[in-house]
Amino acid sequence: MAGLVTPMALRVAVNLGLPDLLTEPGTADQLAAGLDISPLGLDLLLGHLVTLGVLERTGDGYRTTPFGAHLRRDADNGLANLLDASTAAGRADLAFIDLQHSVTTGEPAYPLRYGQDFWSDLDEHPHLRRAFDEQMAFRIREQLPQVVAGFDWARFGRIVDVGGGPGRQLAAILAAHPRVSGHLVDLDVTEARKAFEPLGDRAQATVGSFFDPLPSGDAYLLFDVLHDWDDEHAERVLRRCVEAMPDDGRVLVVEAVGGLSAGTEMDLVMLVHFGGRERRVEELEQVAAAAGLVLDQVVELTSQRHLLEFREVTR
Repeated sequence: MAGLVTPMALRVAVNLGLPDLLTEPGTADQLAAGLDISPLGLDLLLGHLVTLGVLERTGDGYRTTPFGAHLRRDADNGLANLLDASTAAGRADLAFIDLQHSVTTGEPAYPLRYGQDFWSDLDEHPHLRRAFDEQMAFRIREQLPQVVAGFDWARFGRIVDVGGGPGRQLAAILAAHPRVSGHLVDLDVTEARKAFEPLGDRAQATVGSFFDPLPSGDAYLLFDVLHDWDDEHAERVLRRCVEAMPDDGRVLVVEAVGGLSAGTEMDLVMLVHFGGRERRVEELEQVAAAAGLVLDQVVELTSQRHLLEFREVTR
């Protein structure tokens, strides 16, 4: 339980692309020359990867095992994106070295390590933004059919997807409900606009922050948004939704909920990366109440996500 050797060895293996490079057998010297790194250090790492079952020996060289193939970039399981330190998630997880800072202060450790918060880092480094969007899309890909089928989205004429990233959830909802239109707002909408092309004029994407005024709509979808923020910022996001929605409007919060569908590990991830957490229903109610909202219903969409429907208190 005390060792950091194996977790870091796996990360370095993915960083260097070893599971991909060793699809065909190769020696430490050959790999080291191609990567311009120490043959000695690499050979020691390869030896431990053999112990872990990621690689196997082939004469004087090494080859990726079927188990190790799960770490290849083309494995389509999201692992390489999570482990590679050049991606958003892999980079952020290295901040867990400073977990004690987050536990003692209640603040994210990410800025302590990188000098700025996670979102500023994504703004400054487009490749991190792309990797983050890929990670989010992968996380919800298998759950999308349940998300679409598990709630009556057709109640709303226009859905505003607040911070909707690459737009896959809104595109899926609109594809299933031809009479519903949608408007996505996020800092980067390049991928969302591509996702919306088959929907014609029923879907649009606008560059903007959810801390600024939002476009008009009947329902405001916050999909995996609030858990990224502390209570103060989460309340600000909700207030923007309240300001923009009509008298009969709704705010739809979709995310893992503490005590229902969220694991304790993700609580610490949210804290270390963002200063957020997986809130319980009553905690979400409390933040929403500060923004003038009251809870109407809680709907289980998948084993990992619930939808909480809010309306304005005076409506």
